[in-house]
Amino acid sequence: MTGRGGGARETPEHEVLVVGAGFSGIGAAIGLLRAGIEDFLVLDEQDDVGGSWHANRYPGIAVDISAFSYSFAFEPFASWSRAFPPGEELRAYAHHCVRTYGLRPRLRLNARVVRAEYHETQHVWELFLADGTSTTARFVICATGWLTKPKAPDIEGFDRFAGTVVHTARWDPALDLTGRRVGVIGTGASAIQLVPEIAPVVERLHVYQRTPTWIFPKPDLPLPEAVRALFGAAPWTQRVIRLLTDTVTELSFVIAMIHYRRFPLLVRGGEAFSRLYLRTQVKGDRDLMDRLAPRYRLGCKRPSFGKGYWRAFTRDNVRLVTEPIERITETGIVTADGGEQRFDVLVLATGFRVLDNLPPFPLHGLDGRELREFWRTERFQTYEGSSVKSFPNLWFIVGPYSFTGGSWFGMIDYQVTHALRVIGEARRRRATQAVVRPEKHDRSFHRTLRRQRNTVFFHDSCRTANSYYFDDRGDAPAVRPASTYEAAWRARHFDLDDYRYDRVRSGAAP
Repeated sequence: MTGRGGGARETPEHEVLVVGAGFSGIGAAIGLLRAGIEDFLVLDEQDDVGGSWHANRYPGIAVDISAFSYSFAFEPFASWSRAFPPGEELRAYAHHCVRTYGLRPRLRLNARVVRAEYHETQHVWELFLADGTSTTARFVICATGWLTKPKAPDIEGFDRFAGTVVHTARWDPALDLTGRRVGVIGTGASAIQLVPEIAPVVERLHVYQRTPTWIFPKPDLPLPEAVRALFGAAPWTQRVIRLLTDTVTELSFVIAMIHYRRFPLLVRGGEAFSRLYLRTQVKGDRDLMDRLAPRYRLGCKRPSFGKGYWRAFTRDNVRLVTEPIERITETGIVTADGGEQRFDVLVLATGFRVLDNLPPFPLHGLDGRELREFWRTERFQTYEGSSVKSFPNLWFIVGPYSFTGGSWFGMIDYQVTHALRVIGEARRRRATQAVVRPEKHDRSFHRTLRRQRNTVFFHDSCRTANSYYFDDRGDAPAVRPASTYEAAWRARHFDLDDYRYDRVRSGAAP
């Protein structure tokens, strides 16, 4: 496969294809409409919108950042029941956005992209689907997200276990854990929400921890009907609260993380606060406290808000296991010390394939170059976290160095802004191809690497964090070393001439 011409139709079927109908894809679609671009189609492999919030249904699932920040700034939602609403309300919000902006006719669900190929002579992307069909577009916005492909642990014997095995990302709603012996493998964000929910109903619960997580108390206040009525009548009130929650997030985590060398006390202050919270949750049990306390700097790995997770380990029927798992047997789990526990159900709270799932399908650009191979051999790299040299007419909402660690929706906003500015400029110039200039791409990437030296990611303790922020080279391409405000400013002000604009040769396309 070369991707250099041939098979695509001369006139693309759509001006823009958006891959993914989670919040990133919904945000891209709304952005296109607001920019006056109506010839687009949104593809998604699932049977409904919402992305991770549609796929994830495990007990206790909820947003772990305030809903005032975890929503589109231009589309506040008056129906939140709590400051940190449950997953079903996030799904409702996704449907609300689709309905409000009339996106349903522009959706093609159950459409899994298996390959993408750029046809150089026609300046057209062709996307091949699992059902054997293909579709074409001038421009592609890749909004496939991170938390979509579950990661199974690399442990011997899973295929021998005779009980039930379920991943939190593929939860079976018919699964009843009442009175059952349950083993949970993993202690990340999903386990922190799941464990307190199931601990009161199971007979016995063992939680297998490889690396502990920094946790902070979750100010999950219910929102009274009067407050929701105020939000509905005066949406600006939510925007004011959003400004406050965004600012707190930026100052308390993002700035501390990306400017660690300048402000190490911010990180250490956060660690002290988390340890104080741990002491209040497991009062008097010093051994348990020691095993639950992280040994790496705050920020090396994604921290979380918790409500009852640490306290769950003080229950008589719950046990924290820190001994490494050696293998899975037909009846349970054997640890490295030779101990064996029998279970009816194993729950995999082991997260997702993140960096090795970017993008989740082969994607061939100029001269047939495949993107994942390019990143594997030459490091994860992007221009402003959005586009890649040699891959014209293509932008990522969630790619290497795109997410600042603040609000996910803030990232969606500035990434969509970046893509739409270039598409708009290409339209203004009547160009059919926009590709970032290699020297501008490299300058942006090298600036990112320089700035990363000031982050917490280069602290020695990060080596023990087992964090998806890092790749095999020791880079941390999952996080952009910038504040959300800076990233938003750059998206609105980068030089449009950092891209080269071309027209298709006469005769190659109309």
